[in-house]
Amino acid sequence: MILWVIRRTLEARNVSRVIVATDSHEILEAVINAGYEAEMTDANHNSGTDRIAEVAAKIDDAGIIVNVQGDEPLIAPKTIELAVDQMMNEIAHASDVGIVTTWEPIHTLRELLDSSVVKVVVSDDDTALYFSRSPMPFPRDATQRHGDPNIALELEPELLGNFKKHTGLYVYRRETLLEFTEWPQTKLEQFERLEQLRALEHGVKIRVIQASGSSIGVDTPEDLERVRRLVAEEKVTVAHSR
Repeated sequence: MILWVIRRTLEARNVSRVIVATDSHEILEAVINAGYEAEMTDANHNSGTDRIAEVAAKIDDAGIIVNVQGDEPLIAPKTIELAVDQMMNEIAHASDVGIVTTWEPIHTLRELLDSSVVKVVVSDDDTALYFSRSPMPFPRDATQRHGDPNIALELEPELLGNFKKHTGLYVYRRETLLEFTEWPQTKLEQFERLEQLRALEHGVKIRVIQASGSSIGVDTPEDLERVRRLVAEEKVTVAHSR
């Protein structure tokens, strides 16, 4: 799976180098044997962001660091390109955005209620207000109409358009990423097991833009089988629209 992620990331036109940061000798060997770059990192990192930062600290000539999580084998190269372009635009306009990430629509109630699917609440200016494993925002009026939020969403499926799924992709300013590692884990981060909450709690502005297409984060054996089926059926395509 990690090799699939590497290949898709390298297809993004504005990514110049891909390094796998891992604490697994098995992954390290698989990546190097396939002809790609990998680095061993400390096994005691609290999050993937901390792990990425360890490698980024050694790279002086990169102002932007892209973190494509290894459990996102179907992420479209176009989505990565859009996020990197957005960060370049933020820097060009001297904005205070430190991280760019992406969202996708949520299509089913099952997906909305799945705690492995992270939801993001986004403001009118496309900045993140909060990330959660719970369904957010709460459909208050519809719940009053039907007496239960889940029933409301079943009877009014158009309400699903108010929810956004977070994609496992981050584009950082290098200085923001390195700062992140200096901050201790926050209570919210530990409670939800979402590292991006640490950034929010320390005042980092996170821009959230729409992904170019859907992806499937592999968090469970069921997710893995679903991805395997899609690949086997040749339903996975790379977004080449420029």
